[in-house]
Amino acid sequence: MSDKQEMIKKMIEMQKKFIAYEQKNGVSQQEYFAPEDSHELAGYRQEYQDLAMNLVEVAHEEKGSHR
Repeated sequence: MSDKQEMIKKMIEMQKKFIAYEQKNGVSQQEYFAPEDSHELAGYRQEYQDLAMNLVEVAHEEKGSHR
C-alpha cells in the first residue's frame, strides 16, 4: 500500500474513532481544543492535521503543482 493510501486509511480510522467517542460521550470545546494529556483525544487534532497536510503535499507532488 502506498504512503498516500496509508495516510488516508489512518485518517479514516481516526475519524471513525472520534465519531464513536463523540456519539458515546459528547465532546466539549475544552476536550476538543485543549484536552488533558491523559484524555483520549489528546493529540488527536495535531496528528490529524499533520496527516492532512502531508497528504496535501503528496497530492501536489503527484500533480507537479505548488501550494
